[in-house]
Amino acid sequence: MSPADRIIVPLDVSSEREAIALIDRLPQVSFWKVGLELFVSSGSGILTVLKERQKQIFLDLKFHDIPNTVAGACRAAASYGVDLVTIHATAGSEALKAAQAAALEGAIAASHTPPKLVAITVLTSLNLRSLAFELKIPLELTDYALQMALLAQESGLAGAVCSPQEVEQLRQTCGDRFLLVCPGVRPTWAEAGDQRRSLTPAAALKAGANYLVIGRPITAAEDPVIAFERICDELATVL
Repeated sequence: MSPADRIIVPLDVSSEREAIALIDRLPQVSFWKVGLELFVSSGSGILTVLKERQKQIFLDLKFHDIPNTVAGACRAAASYGVDLVTIHATAGSEALKAAQAAALEGAIAASHTPPKLVAITVLTSLNLRSLAFELKIPLELTDYALQMALLAQESGLAGAVCSPQEVEQLRQTCGDRFLLVCPGVRPTWAEAGDQRRSLTPAAALKAGANYLVIGRPITAAEDPVIAFERICDELATVL
């Protein structure tokens, strides 16, 4: 894949009109993320827009519920022809396996290629203190992320979502075929924002990430096209 193919840009806006404007402004982007804000506020219409423009879609709704409910959600998500779908690993193995089976059913019924399900390990806004004192999980953050990734892999999922700081250990343990998607990636010239466990795009890719989710450094830049191209140039040094 080219550097541009490795970057997933979030459509973190609240209306389909704003989303289309961003897509039009960045025709170089081939992979877009649709998250909770846009999907809840404007519905599935943006998925149709992206499909019509032959873009790849990361449907990042982070499903987390009982097995029957997440299975129904993944079946419906697969019917849109999306490429990646997120589900929390903490839903448990039964839910992960049900989601995987349902996504396959939904895609086949709609004559689409099945989406790849990727499990959320630990949200990038959390840190070790959050894990220990708020969630009462007595593990090092990297160890917990690894356990969640292994649970996803054992349940038949295609990959996991992790911060760049965990990606090297997950790659070493889970192998080359396990897909790793890294949000919280920040170039040195961008603000960290609410990301607590970040690396630069080049460092994350070198550590073993397949895809990098990069939002505000691109979409909030004075010139998003220049920002996107600048990151592509940085990634080209390690590919």
